[in-house]
Amino acid sequence: MSLMIQDSVRILQAQGYKVTRPRKQVLGVLDQAQKPLSPYDVQRLLGERGKYLNHVTIYRILDLFCRLNLAHRVLSSGGFVKCILGKKEGCHRFMVCRRCGTIQEFADGGLCREESRLAEDFGFHAEYHLSESYGLCASCYRLEES
Repeated sequence: MSLMIQDSVRILQAQGYKVTRPRKQVLGVLDQAQKPLSPYDVQRLLGERGKYLNHVTIYRILDLFCRLNLAHRVLSSGGFVKCILGKKEGCHRFMVCRRCGTIQEFADGGLCREESRLAEDFGFHAEYHLSESYGLCASCYRLEES
């Protein structure tokens, strides 16, 4: 069992959730994913391993993982990725390369506080922030400039 899966299991247990076989199966797929996955992608990859979960169950598991910060939904693709930052301060954000699909996750506590302050200036009380940068990673940018 990978370190990511072990950490996720501990978080599930600490939050009072059962560590069910379907949850461990979805964690396993996310842990090996190199790109955002839809619930149907997860279902297909599980099927390739001889396992079956319906997509509604998978979506509910992914939703729980997002609430617990074990996974994130990538807005530009609608897919899900494992969280690599854990409890790092600040809202987790992504930079997504439109060419190669590389995703870089980062968190910035100052940016998160500034967005909350800006919302308050408009009389809005933000519960969380969603944003991502979409463009070219350094490698793909160099290729396009050549």
